[in-house]
This record gives sequence, C-alpha cells and structure tokens, in this order.
Amino acid sequence: MVAARSPAPPALPGSIEVLHCQLCGSDQRRTKLLDGAFTVHECAQCELVYVSPRLHGEALAKVYGEGYWKSDNPKSRGYANYAREASLYLKTFQKRMALVREWVKPSGRVLDVGCAAGYFLQVMRAAGHPVLGIEPSASIASLARRELGEATVFVGNLEDAPPSLGYTKGSFDLVSLWDVIEHIPDPQAALRTLRTMLAPGGRILLETQNVASRWARLLGRRWHHYKHEEHLYHFNPRTIERLLRDCGFRVLHCGAGYAGKYVSFGFIAERAGRLGRVAGLLASPLRLLGACNLYVNPHDEIIVVAEPV
Repeated sequence: MVAARSPAPPALPGSIEVLHCQLCGSDQRRTKLLDGAFTVHECAQCELVYVSPRLHGEALAKVYGEGYWKSDNPKSRGYANYAREASLYLKTFQKRMALVREWVKPSGRVLDVGCAAGYFLQVMRAAGHPVLGIEPSASIASLARRELGEATVFVGNLEDAPPSLGYTKGSFDLVSLWDVIEHIPDPQAALRTLRTMLAPGGRILLETQNVASRWARLLGRRWHHYKHEEHLYHFNPRTIERLLRDCGFRVLHCGAGYAGKYVSFGFIAERAGRLGRVAGLLASPLRLLGACNLYVNPHDEIIVVAEPV
C-alpha cells in the first residue's frame, strides 16, 4: 500500500513529518507499522525503513540526556543502566577485536563517533592505538573523559569537533560508529565528513540493526530495535551499502558474525518484556541472576567495513 502524499501535521511537539525517503528521495512508501504517534514506513523504491514524524533539533537532543543512559522505560528509550554494564561492553569489544584487527593497521589512529562511555576506545588504546572520541551526550561523555582523559573525548557534534584537538582531515586510520548511524538525522552529511577525515588506506566501520533479519521479521512490532524517538532509520544490507556508495565508499565487509553482544540475564529479562506480558513474567526470574551473562547473537545487526573509492 502506498501512503498518502499529504500526511497529517506532526503529532509530537518538536517533531517533523518526513515526506521523502532520505536515501533515494522517493515519496512512494508502504506502511510497515503504526505505533502510537509514530508510523514506520518502508520506501517502495529502495526499501529504506524510516520513522515519521521524527523528533528534530532540540527535541531530539533532549532524548539523550541523563535519563537515556539510566532509563525508567528501556523497552522504548535508552538503557536500563548503561554504566552498570561496563564490563560486558568491554568484553564485547574485546571479542570484536578479531574482526577489527583485519581492517586497521597496527597502531593506527582511531576515531570513535558516538563513543558513549568510551568502552571501544579503552579496548583500542589497550591494543596500542592512539584514540579520539566524539560524543554529543554530556552525561555519558563524562564517564569516557574520566577514564580516557578530557582531551581524548570531544563533547558535541561531529561538525563542531575542533582540528586544534586532533580532529583533522586525512588523519585517522579507522573511524567507527557502533549503533550510531540510525540515530543521525542526516547520515549522508556525517559520512561525507568522516570520509575526509580518513588517512590514505583508512577504513570506516559501522554497526547497525538489520530490519530485514529473520529475528526482526519474526518479532514484527515487538522487535527491540523499534525505538521511534531515537532510531530514525532501519537499514538492511542493501540500503546501508547504498548509503555508503552514495557517500563515496566501497563496501569491503558486511556481515553479522561479530555483531553479537555479551548481555546480562537482567537485560534478557528486560527485553523479554517487550514480547508481551506473559513473556515478561516467564523471564522475570532471570533478574535474580542479573550478574550472570552470556554471548547472544540473533543476527539482527550487521557490521559493515568500507573504504573511500
């Protein structure tokens, strides 16, 4: 079904109605799901999945305040307690180093965009890499700066990162965006800027959710990545590769092999609640084993590596 070309005015304060696909510009789309004030659309031309209305400007920035990282409703927004899971994020990135090492030269300079508390930067620094990070959320960036040093993490947006602090063109061997690209209103602008920051032979590495995965199709509207205030886009391998090509990159790797995470039993219980009341009740005993953890990879996320053409 093709959606009407003249949608209703935005239903949310600080939101904008999205009329065209960000990737191909088409206004032809199918309604994938309705969820309160939000509609999730799928472009009829290129299959990009996107949310409308979409929070914009200051309203979007407010999403990532302190309440995002310690959320009272993590099923819909943010994390139950991001900092409490520090050891699991570090363990996850240490596992992913088996992939990362394939794409960055030893001691290569690393920039992590949307670095949050800096866990990937900690792992890369321990492996001998000079690192810098960018994080727009001051509340979580404070943890990264405390661990890595204030000069290592810029608090603000990519376009404002000052060259005087090392954010210079042509100087990074690896630029990473872990679960970030789907949050950025204009991903093309960000990727084109990051392309200029890569040194000769440098690569960009990003992780994002795969809306075409079996798990996403099975769960439908209960898929845990449908968080409409923050996840503005939902990519699949074809659309993320097209985005990168349009921004001057050639894709070298795209797969789910290292896209899993170490998660606590408490996290599993929390996410089970999204599947419904019964599933939440059945999983609730796992909260008693909250300190235990395991590696989980439902193959509904992908890691992509690309280089400038």
